[in-house]
Amino acid sequence: MSEETLNRIHALITPILSHAGTELVDIEYRRESRGWVLRLYIDKEGGVTLDDCTRVSQEVGRSLDVEEFIPNPYTLEVSSPGLDRPLQRDKDFLKYRGFRVNLRLREKIDGRRHFCGELTDYEDGDGGKVLVLSVGGKTFRIPREAVLKANLVYEL
Repeated sequence: MSEETLNRIHALITPILSHAGTELVDIEYRRESRGWVLRLYIDKEGGVTLDDCTRVSQEVGRSLDVEEFIPNPYTLEVSSPGLDRPLQRDKDFLKYRGFRVNLRLREKIDGRRHFCGELTDYEDGDGGKVLVLSVGGKTFRIPREAVLKANLVYEL
């Protein structure tokens, strides 16, 4: 899906999500075995309920049907981001300081592209944002732009 189409979807659904007391965590648009799927991950303080997902799905579905700017037939799914939720925005990294995270990097740092440890801080560093990660007693300062993917780690 083009960046322009994603931006249009985002602009269309943001007021709907705000009205429902939820926020967008992530958007996926991908071809799966049953066809194209547009998947929205939403969240709110205290967690998302099935009723929240149903209400948002109905309202977003109606709005997308009226606008008709998605080129292929698709299935709309609205879901919670889950226990291993992705971390993408500054506020995500700030909110989940003190939690265990998985990071996959664009480039190697200390010979590694994958880190799993406690996110101890998220701060402004030289040239941009920096994640401070504690892994096995060692501290790593990882530039935000080096992070390809970040997720919470679910712990029992």
